[in-house]
Amino acid sequence: MKTEWAVTAKHVTKRYGNQWALNDFSIELPANRVIGVLGANGAGKSTFFRMITAMTQPDHGQVEVFGEKPGWETNRLIAYLPDRARWYNYHNVQHALDWAESLLPGFDRNRAEAMLEFMKLKKDMDVHGMSRGQEARLMLTLCLCRDVPLLILDEPFSGIDLISRERIIGALIDNMSDSQQTVLISTHEIQEAESLFDYALFMNDGQTLLHGDVETLRAERGSIESIYRSLYQ
Repeated sequence: MKTEWAVTAKHVTKRYGNQWALNDFSIELPANRVIGVLGANGAGKSTFFRMITAMTQPDHGQVEVFGEKPGWETNRLIAYLPDRARWYNYHNVQHALDWAESLLPGFDRNRAEAMLEFMKLKKDMDVHGMSRGQEARLMLTLCLCRDVPLLILDEPFSGIDLISRERIIGALIDNMSDSQQTVLISTHEIQEAESLFDYALFMNDGQTLLHGDVETLRAERGSIESIYRSLYQ
């Protein structure tokens, strides 16, 4: 997409009861970058992601995806990794690929089947009853094998074993080297994921706390992990 900004938010507010999820939140996130969206629990990261995918609407303010209001058309441009998928008991990996091929714009079946081997997944594996790590590797395969300009990963490493995290990070690195995508990654596993980021957004209490190019931030303030510790401890 020929636009400087992949996602923008302008004075966005969102409340759930008496709790602010986003409070006068504004940001411009550059296109074709790998962006770490970082913050403590309750910082507003997931609410921001849900607004990008049109699953949540702001009370006030405006979010744009490649210059357009989020909705059905912009969602065709997004691959979104949810916290956990819902499967029928009879689903196996083959069914998951069939579903993705029929419903997800830009899905590359051949690429997905090749990635299954790297992810140590077999087509006849039942999805119901998979370990958290196996399911995460399957969901990431479905996301990475789509030719779309925006990839959103909400806590892709949460509750996942070390081997699965290593495979997911390896797949992300391979994918990023081959494509022109904007990637938003929310994670608390900063030490492991920091090498992926070239831009970082730190959020707190529903607002932008700090953002910028990773190399500039490192030169001024140290590693992304050390910046995180200094901001939230």
